[in-house]
Amino acid sequence: MRTKYFIATVLSSLAFASCNYLDFDETSNLKTKEDIYKYFDSSQSMLTHVYSFMPQGYPLFSTYEDTGGETYSMRDCASDDGEFGAVSGNIQKVNNGNWSPISTYDDAWKLYAGIRAANNFIEDIANVDFSRYEHQASYQNWLKMLKYFPYEARVLRAYYFFELARRYGDIAMPLTALDKEGANSIGKTAFNDVIDFIVSECDEATKENNLPESYAKEPDAQIGRITKGFAMAVKSKALLYAASKLHNPSMNTELWKRSAQAALDIINTGLYSLNPQESMNNIQSPEVVLMRMNAENTRFELYNFPIRYTEGQRTSNLDHGNYPSQNLVDAFETVNGYKVTLENTGWVSEDPQFNPQSPYENRDPRFYRTILANGMNFKGSAIETFKNGKDYTVVSQGGTPTGYYLRKYIQETTSFTPNSTVSNKHHWVIYRYAETLLTYAESMINAFGDANYTNETYNKYSALWALNEVRKNAGMPVILSCGKDEFIERLYNEWRVEFAFEDHRFWDIRRWKIGDATQRELYGVKIEKQSDGTLKYYKNLYETRIWKDCMYLYPIPQSELYKNPNLNPQNEDW
Repeated sequence: MRTKYFIATVLSSLAFASCNYLDFDETSNLKTKEDIYKYFDSSQSMLTHVYSFMPQGYPLFSTYEDTGGETYSMRDCASDDGEFGAVSGNIQKVNNGNWSPISTYDDAWKLYAGIRAANNFIEDIANVDFSRYEHQASYQNWLKMLKYFPYEARVLRAYYFFELARRYGDIAMPLTALDKEGANSIGKTAFNDVIDFIVSECDEATKENNLPESYAKEPDAQIGRITKGFAMAVKSKALLYAASKLHNPSMNTELWKRSAQAALDIINTGLYSLNPQESMNNIQSPEVVLMRMNAENTRFELYNFPIRYTEGQRTSNLDHGNYPSQNLVDAFETVNGYKVTLENTGWVSEDPQFNPQSPYENRDPRFYRTILANGMNFKGSAIETFKNGKDYTVVSQGGTPTGYYLRKYIQETTSFTPNSTVSNKHHWVIYRYAETLLTYAESMINAFGDANYTNETYNKYSALWALNEVRKNAGMPVILSCGKDEFIERLYNEWRVEFAFEDHRFWDIRRWKIGDATQRELYGVKIEKQSDGTLKYYKNLYETRIWKDCMYLYPIPQSELYKNPNLNPQNEDW
C-alpha cells in the first residue's frame, strides 16, 4: 500500500479568518459547516486544520506562524545553548530583559485558535453520517479512519493545552467553542488540574482501539498522524512537568512515581527503539513517535548554512541564523567520556587522548550531528571560522557570533547553485523514544534517590539503566554507579546533548529552576591561526544576559487581560 504523508497544512479552501480574542468564531466564505461535513474528504480536511497548529522548533516551517519575529529564530537561542544572530530579533527580549506583558515573545496564545478548531471538530464529527455512500468502494475505509478522528483531535487539544500550560502555568481551558462573550469571561484553570485533564484525555485515547499503534496497515498508511504511542507520550510529558521543581517545589516523590510509571508504560509497549542513526528528517526511524511533516523547501538552509554556501541567494536578513554557543560545546564529552572545557587559558580535559590543537576531534558522536565547528568537513570543504578564514565574517554579513554554525536539521544536499538548486523536506520531531528513557531516569532518581533502584513495579529498569541506554545508543561509554547528586548532574547534561536544538533546553532550564545559574553569560570562541599553522583558541564572552525569576513562566499578554479580567492575576512579578 502506498504511504501518504499527513502534512499538517491549512488547505487554501480552509483559509480561516483570525482575531485576537482568546477564542473566536471561525468561518469560511467558501463552504458552510453543514456542507463541509457532508463529505469525507472535506471532513478530513477539517481535522488537518486542527493538526496545522502543532508547534515546532523552527517557526519558518509553520503554516500558523507567529507574526512577532519568530520566523527565523529557534527557541534554543533563548537559552545558554545558542545565539540568534540578529540583535533586534524578537527572541532577544528573553535574553536582554525587555520581555514583558506588553512586549511578548513566542505568543503561543494563538494556540487557542487550534483549541477552538479542535472543540468544533470534536462536536461536529460526532454527527456526521456518510451512510448514503455505503455502496461505494471507499466507504468501509472511511469508517475505519473516522473512528480515530475524534481521538486524534482530543489528543491534539490536550497537547495544545500542555504547550500553553508549560508557558503560562494556570491557563484558561475551554472545552467547547465559546462565543466572544464566553471567550472574554472564562477564568483560569489551575496548572495541576490542566495536567489531570490532559492525562485523562490521553488515557481515554489509548483505550481499546480508539487509536492505532501505527497507521502502516490502516487505509492510506498515512505518516504524521496521532497514534496511541503519542497519546502516551503527551501524558508522560505532562506528568514530567508536573513533577518537576517548578510545579512541585517540595519534590513530592509521589508525583515522580506517577511520571516514572507513565514513561515505563511506553517502554513496555515495545513499539519504539533507540536509533543509532540520525532520527532528524528520518521518517523510517524506529525512535520517532511523532513528526510534524513539512513541505519541501530551502529556507532552513538559506538562513543556517555558513553564508558562502548560499551562492548569493541570501541577500537580506543576513544575520538571521541560529548559532550554537561555547556553553553547549563544553557539554559534549570526549568519546571516552571525559569532560572538555574551554577556559581563559585554553582547552582543558583529563582525557589523555585529547589534543588541544584538535579540540573537536574524538568528541561525543552527537557533537557532529549538532554543530559545525572549525575544521569539520561540510559539502566537500573544511569549515574555517578562524580569523580571516572562509567562514569568518562579521555577524551583520552572515558570520557566526559564537564561532560555531548549526548542523542539526541541516540537509547537506540542499544546494543554491544556480540552475541546479536542490531543496529538501524538513520534518520536525515532536517526540522520540530517547525522551521516554531520560524521563524515566529522571523520575526514578527523584522518586527513590538511588540510581540503581528497582522493585517489583519497575522490574529490571533502574534510572542508571535508562540513562545508559541513551548513552550506549550514542556510542558513549556507560556511567558507573554514582550518588544521587552526581547522577542528576550527568542526567541534566544528557538531556542537553541528546536534545540540543530540539526545543528542550529552554524548557528544561525552567522546569528544573536553574535559570539563575545558567542564563547570565553566553560564550563563544575566537580562533587565530598562527604563522606556524597552529591555532590559538580564546574563550569569548559574547553576551551578558538578563535573568529574572519571573521568567520561569511567561507573562500573560496584557492585551488579553484587558479583554478578559478573569485571566487575572498576572503571573508573579510580571
